Amino acid sequence: MDLSIIMPAYNEEFRISKTLEAYCSFYYKKYKNDVEILVIVNGSSDNTFQLVSEFTRKYKIIKAYEYKEKIGKGGAIIEGFKKANGLLMGYVDADMATSPEAFYDLISRIKNYDGIIASRWIKNAVINKKQPIKRLIASRVFNILVRVLFRLGFNDTQCGAKLFKKHAIDSIKNDLGITQYSFDIDLLYKLKMKGYKVTETPTVWHDQEDSKLVLKKTIPNMFFSVLRLRLIYSRLRFIVNTYDAIHDAYFKK
Repeated sequence: MDLSIIMPAYNEEFRISKTLEAYCSFYYKKYKNDVEILVIVNGSSDNTFQLVSEFTRKYKIIKAYEYKEKIGKGGAIIEGFKKANGLLMGYVDADMATSPEAFYDLISRIKNYDGIIASRWIKNAVINKKQPIKRLIASRVFNILVRVLFRLGFNDTQCGAKLFKKHAIDSIKNDLGITQYSFDIDLLYKLKMKGYKVTETPTVWHDQEDSKLVLKKTIPNMFFSVLRLRLIYSRLRFIVNTYDAIHDAYFKK
């Protein structure tokens, strides 16, 4: 198997059909049966899984998996990594913010790197519409925090399109466990600690108007999440339980 594309999906019944049609049509022409699209439906309360199941009858390259519990985007990607067979394996959002062509650009550019991530915040990147100023500021402040705490050197750790070689993911997939907003950072940091080379490339991004991102709730959660991850990788990891208790008390008010 040449390529595995993992697509986490949570309550995507109104968007996923268009995405699957576009991805299946594009990648079957490129790879025939040497590609698989693994749709990991988790915790959905709508008809997402039923829709994906219907597509499996039309396109044999689709594999559908359903988890009744909400394991989060990170958890879905981890499960996808464990099931994937491709020599190249990556993931992409179900809302088609990254088009099939934009994801294929990662494939063409990975070359001798162990991984490649799409970026919305480097030269030559294209975003189809301007994002709200609050979201833009939050994104840039978050990136500065990640750079300071983890020294990853990337401009956009949170973009939903990433691609890796099988040997790199196989070496860390059983150690991945961060399924909240710091999943991507944990993944990239683990690869860095193993000595793998990951590069960043500009992408074309179609920002989705009906994104599920709720800034008032998401921004504090993201910052708590990245600080927690830094504690895990430090000599202060023993206070993580206390940190979790403070977090839960704050967000369950």
